[in-house]
Amino acid sequence: MSLAGIPIDFILFALTLLGVALFHHHTLAVALTGLAVITLYKLGFGDFSGAPGLAGLAALLHHEWVTLANLLGLLLGFALLADHFERSGLPGLLPRWLPDDWKGGFVLLLLVFVISSFLDNIAAAMIGGSMAAVLYKRRLHIGFLAAIVAASNAGGSGSVVGDTTTTMMWIAGVKASQVFEAYVAAVVATLIFGVIAARQQHAYQPIMKDNPAGAALETPRLAIVAIILACAIGANVFFNLRAPAVLEQWPVIGIAVWAAILATTAWRQPAWGLLPGALRGSIFLLSLVMCAAMMPVQSLPAASWQTALGLGFVSAVFDNIPLTALALRQGGYDWGFLAYAVGFGGSMIWFGSSAGVALAGMYPEARSVGAWLRGGWHIALAYVIGFFVLLAVLGWHPDPPAARKGTPSAINSIAPHAQPVRSAA
Repeated sequence: MSLAGIPIDFILFALTLLGVALFHHHTLAVALTGLAVITLYKLGFGDFSGAPGLAGLAALLHHEWVTLANLLGLLLGFALLADHFERSGLPGLLPRWLPDDWKGGFVLLLLVFVISSFLDNIAAAMIGGSMAAVLYKRRLHIGFLAAIVAASNAGGSGSVVGDTTTTMMWIAGVKASQVFEAYVAAVVATLIFGVIAARQQHAYQPIMKDNPAGAALETPRLAIVAIILACAIGANVFFNLRAPAVLEQWPVIGIAVWAAILATTAWRQPAWGLLPGALRGSIFLLSLVMCAAMMPVQSLPAASWQTALGLGFVSAVFDNIPLTALALRQGGYDWGFLAYAVGFGGSMIWFGSSAGVALAGMYPEARSVGAWLRGGWHIALAYVIGFFVLLAVLGWHPDPPAARKGTPSAINSIAPHAQPVRSAA
């Protein structure tokens, strides 16, 4: 069914996102209501990737549960990790090394960028938020919060272990070198929004010039942070290289994070009291992911650099995981462009990426689309400039559609009729 040529599914999803934008103090209720309405509509009048009724819904949940479980494990686990990091005392010692003026904030954003290149962007954003909380006495400009999210997404866009979407590409057979090209655009974009956001923050709340009284390093908590990160990275890399099929069947990254948390509990107790708030934010994100997965997006426009540019804006409101899956099945993309577009584009709105949702859980004032767009206007500007610098420097070199080995089954479930792709020789 459609209205004015637009499927009703998309209209319901758009109304859900509009509700999130307008009622940012009730985002969880809006997201759950939207999920319920879309599910009931699909059960009564639509289908789930071609399969109708409860059987179709069950098939969708079967394919999506690993992604949902991993996201839940990471969001909850990294909430505890961020607290460990903050209480390690290291953020309080940073004023000793960071510049005293706006350049201190800029260096902080660069650190988030680097952390995200080898760690999931959710953790990078939350670590950046924890450091900023100490350095700026929790008085953060919305533009700087947006920049922390953008830095985490930009840092992960060129690394096959830095973002879920790039990991999907890697599993599907895209070479790490093809994804790495995204850093040409990501570095340019970070230099642009980083300087502007750092100046915004310095005018709003200057960075601490001296270490806070009594600041000292608590090595055990810092070691716990390192252990949790090592388990997350190790599980990601090991299973990608040795048993990628296991990543499709079990939420091994989330399991690895929680195994590390529980194993180190006797050393230092986590702040279990943070979990209820983190759970609410996680349920919100998972609701939007499920809404996106139910959309009848069976094909994308013809692959081109114009399409890739547009996907960056789409990913600000539409989950980038199904977008990436569809693009992999369709083929014909230059994967460096796609990695940058879907990875960085979600930074333009706070709920456009899981990193944004996670950081908004730490800073509820960020849950306003209007405030995010007004304060973080430089993110969209940096995205466009970075994209065209990449186009000018490297040019558009698409990967021809053909069979690609290792394509995840989740991609088949989202776009069962699209054509697969293969890696360039």
